[in-house]
Amino acid sequence: MAPERTGTVAGLTNVRTRIVGDRSGVAADAVVGVVRTWRGAGRLVRRVRGEVSSVVTGLGWTVAALTLVAFVLGYRFGLREVVVVGFAGAVLVVVAAVALVGRSRLRIRMSMPQHRVAVGDDAGVTVSAENPTRLPSVPTTVELPIGAGLVDVAIPAVAARGTWERRVPVPTVRRGVLDVGPVTGVRADPVGLVRRELVWTAREQVIVHPRTIAIPSTSTGLVRDLEGQATRDLSPADIAFHAIREYMPGDDPRTIHWKSTAKTGAFMVRQFEDTRRSHLVVALATSRTEFADDEEFELAVSAAASLGTRAVRDGREVTVVVSERTPEFARRPVYAVHPLPTVTPTRLLDEFARVGLADACLPVAEVARIVGSGTDGISVAFLVVGSSVGLPALRLAATRFPVGVEVVAVVCEPEAQPRWVRVPGLTVMTVGYLDDLRHALHRSAAA
Repeated sequence: MAPERTGTVAGLTNVRTRIVGDRSGVAADAVVGVVRTWRGAGRLVRRVRGEVSSVVTGLGWTVAALTLVAFVLGYRFGLREVVVVGFAGAVLVVVAAVALVGRSRLRIRMSMPQHRVAVGDDAGVTVSAENPTRLPSVPTTVELPIGAGLVDVAIPAVAARGTWERRVPVPTVRRGVLDVGPVTGVRADPVGLVRRELVWTAREQVIVHPRTIAIPSTSTGLVRDLEGQATRDLSPADIAFHAIREYMPGDDPRTIHWKSTAKTGAFMVRQFEDTRRSHLVVALATSRTEFADDEEFELAVSAAASLGTRAVRDGREVTVVVSERTPEFARRPVYAVHPLPTVTPTRLLDEFARVGLADACLPVAEVARIVGSGTDGISVAFLVVGSSVGLPALRLAATRFPVGVEVVAVVCEPEAQPRWVRVPGLTVMTVGYLDDLRHALHRSAAA
């Protein structure tokens, strides 16, 4: 006896079993064929709708709707003027459809000689077009986004097997990260009913570094040694010899200087200047309330970048931090700082290009507290601030560092007369131009 034929497989539940149920044979196949055809038609309609929506602008949909309404109302109520409006709209639709016919055979590329430049340096992107066909190309226009702007690049008719290129300048008046590209080809009708875009290239970035100056290594952080910084703190055992004094209870007998002892008849011990490894800290304030304007902040960024990159090139142990931003809807301030990478000068400048002012972040005194308590072995700390920070706030920030740390406040005030003030535990440098920083560091190193 032959086994009974069923339309389902025992224990199996899939789309076919849900559609055909207990049907079998031709009826089940017909139902499955109809469902497949319906779904294929649905996918085709969605794809066509997506393609049409990508090329028809808002004005185009408006004109199409008005044209349809004009034909219906004009013929329904016998309004000839309205029918004329409908025909005018139909002509615009036909012209727009004809404008989309055809495609460009050009091969368009974009090349960037430099991805990193400094403020004020010359930078540009080269757009090239190649015609691989045996016929001249028609003139066309492509769009090139550069940062927040958009540049229209007109490409003339390119001869057969010919090439064409044009250099488009990239603005570098301000530091930051600029997105360049992608180069997009545009086909549109004169009225603007349709617009079809063809992306030719990928998007790239141009990083505009802050302007920096060359600071001599003998001035960087007021540190001029390789093995350690000789301080004014005295110790019984170190490298830098200071003087000989009388023996006091508790001194290490190994430090007794026997020749001096024989001459004076009393125990004399050697005394040394304490040395430590040079560890520089550069802290940049980013609170908007601590700067008078954006120009003042840009001067501060350039000063901090100059100090940090010089220390990195000298192989110093350096820590560069900025204030951490507090989110807009945070319930309490973020008590933290944001460290910048100091692996290479380029990495550091890349991060400085992204630094910006914040409405809600810690003041410089709190930044000094976090850095002073969380960083070991600091020898010199630079606090780069704006003119809105007064001397009392700077002195308070200086007290947040451990005893023995040389604290230098760099006050940036554009076009101000350079000043150098020394107060207990703090050196204040006021710079009006970036070049003033070099002279101020020379003066501090000499002092």
